[in-house]
Amino acid sequence: MVLFPLQGNHQLLTLNSKLILILNKYINSTVVLIVIIDYKTGNTGSIKNMLNKIGFDCVVSDNKDIISKASKLILSGVGSFDNGIKNLKHLDLIELIEKKVVEEKTPILGICLGMQLMAKKSEEGSESGFGWINQNVLKFKKNFSKDIYIPVMGWNYVSLSKAESKLFSNKKQRFYFVHSYYFPIDTPHSVAFIKSNLEYCCAFEKNNIFGVQFHPERSHAFGKELLKRFCNL
Repeated sequence: MVLFPLQGNHQLLTLNSKLILILNKYINSTVVLIVIIDYKTGNTGSIKNMLNKIGFDCVVSDNKDIISKASKLILSGVGSFDNGIKNLKHLDLIELIEKKVVEEKTPILGICLGMQLMAKKSEEGSESGFGWINQNVLKFKKNFSKDIYIPVMGWNYVSLSKAESKLFSNKKQRFYFVHSYYFPIDTPHSVAFIKSNLEYCCAFEKNNIFGVQFHPERSHAFGKELLKRFCNL
């Protein structure tokens, strides 16, 4: 049994059995712990299922002890920008995630909303993002293109903006998108973009920080390959 002393009265806190098993497995271990951060914005289960299918163990959690032991982090999510940030604040996870990513250089993959939260701000709301990427997220305008419906929904081929990428191979790849907000084409550290009447960034890589606008967990073989590349970093 894992016991943790409480500050002040020095009583012992017995963690629930699931948390005990997780911590016992990974504390003082070389086993890679992939944590999908659970900040109550959905789609964590589908990502976990995909990772399990391609042979990677992972944990969905909002527990600080588990997140602090993570070797890799995934910040997914669907919904509004402000709601995502407020949920992270409510769970008191902002400071811990900052420490893991900025100080400890833990690799993190942002998916869809998770990618957008890595920006400075979004036109979707008033909250500030993590600011790891020096860019603001913009809203698709209804009249910018007759060829694109909003929200953008469905399969799109991506074009690489850099010859070398840790997430993408050089072959032609397509992924599944669902979104109404986007990163401009001139986003720093962009590695992939969508070619359309309005070209926009759909993936970036900045040292240990990775973001993709599409859903790799819904993108079949191409999504599996991308997730494998991240998990093997």
